[in-house]
Amino acid sequence: MKPSIPKGTRDFSPTEVANRSYIMNTIKTAFETFGFQPIETPSFENSSTLMGKYGEEGDRLIFKILNSGDFLKKADEQLLADKESTKVTSQISEKALRYDLTVPFARYVVQHQNEMTFPFKRYQVQPVWRADRPQKGRFREFYQCDADVVGSKSLWQEAEFIQLYDTVFTKLGLTETTIKINNRKILSGIAEVIGAQDKLIDFTVALDKLDKIGQAKVEEEMLSKGISEEAIQKVQPLFNFKGSNLENLDALDSMLATSEEGLQGVKELRFVINATTELGLQSANLEVDVTLARGLNYYTGAIFEVSAPKGVKMGSIGGGGRYDDLTGIFGMKDVSGVGISFGLDRIYLVLEELGLFKAVDLPKPKVLFINFGDAEGLYCMKAITELRKHNIKAELYPDTAKMKKQMTYANNRQIEYVVLAGSQEIEQEIFTLKNMITGEQQKCSKADLIKKLR
Repeated sequence: MKPSIPKGTRDFSPTEVANRSYIMNTIKTAFETFGFQPIETPSFENSSTLMGKYGEEGDRLIFKILNSGDFLKKADEQLLADKESTKVTSQISEKALRYDLTVPFARYVVQHQNEMTFPFKRYQVQPVWRADRPQKGRFREFYQCDADVVGSKSLWQEAEFIQLYDTVFTKLGLTETTIKINNRKILSGIAEVIGAQDKLIDFTVALDKLDKIGQAKVEEEMLSKGISEEAIQKVQPLFNFKGSNLENLDALDSMLATSEEGLQGVKELRFVINATTELGLQSANLEVDVTLARGLNYYTGAIFEVSAPKGVKMGSIGGGGRYDDLTGIFGMKDVSGVGISFGLDRIYLVLEELGLFKAVDLPKPKVLFINFGDAEGLYCMKAITELRKHNIKAELYPDTAKMKKQMTYANNRQIEYVVLAGSQEIEQEIFTLKNMITGEQQKCSKADLIKKLR
């Protein structure tokens, strides 16, 4: 049987790793410019930390880890006999792979609150896992690049996150991205005025799919979740919202006149839009999108989503929002937070499609020493050890192979210099240095070799 990897996972070549590092380093540099500090959390958490935080759809996509040892021993025999997989899961699995970085971060804040200075600005670049159906730009193992602020309710944070998105995508050459913004309070207000407050999550999850499945399918899903035909009729204007950001906000003010929470959402959104307009953006477009809900049910204020430049068929390449009560699920009340995430893998595919990757220099030695035998090898290794102390990347070809094979290796790896040291060089305590680009050769001492290679 041929070796293979699980669906939704990938191997990365040296070039792909270099390109991914370029994206991550660009994002990390921007994070630190904006004052964020790095943290890391374990790849798996206690199931109780993750379950119930992402809604029904999210819970279904969490990878559960079987307990070690005889994991069926403590399972209820009747549940096993009845094949009640959902009920038996909690008895055979106490841990799960993290689904995102936000809930683990909330757990981190609660656990380490006495060691922090608030507001606490953190960034995190680590892999997450989702038991999703693999497709273009959607994988079961992928990296998230997150930035969050906890301990501040200031709407300036939202304005800064828009600037952060704009900064990163401009540096990557991804101009004309669209940053969509909405507010969860507006969605709650809409649910209130159409009489569907008790179906808020079902309403927002369906609405969030508008650009993916279309209006007819969204209405069909709302009906199947018990939202009335009358309520769906009242929400019709949302499906065709047109005009400038400020015109849309004015329309929402009228639509939500009877909802205090809805009007508060419009007020918050207006502040962020006005602030961003005053500050200006380098290349991104900011767009109020009243259908934007995102499926995660912990957002309480602003909601963000970034789409790729027009003409590129790709889902969102970033998203996030405010979650005023996320730490409350772990017993820490009144800690407001807001955060965003960059979709590394999708950003990679977009940059690749648009031809925006620059030629990358893969890690390689500056100089390769040709191996003529054990005695010569030892002579070369003494020089290599000295070169490395001077931070010069150097290596010895490991085998006593034919000269042509060793030189081909140097050419294939685009190594700039080759050193030849045979019995004659050893006797004179010198080295023959060959420039692989010009073909020029010269004899030099160890001190000269260090000087020329530096």
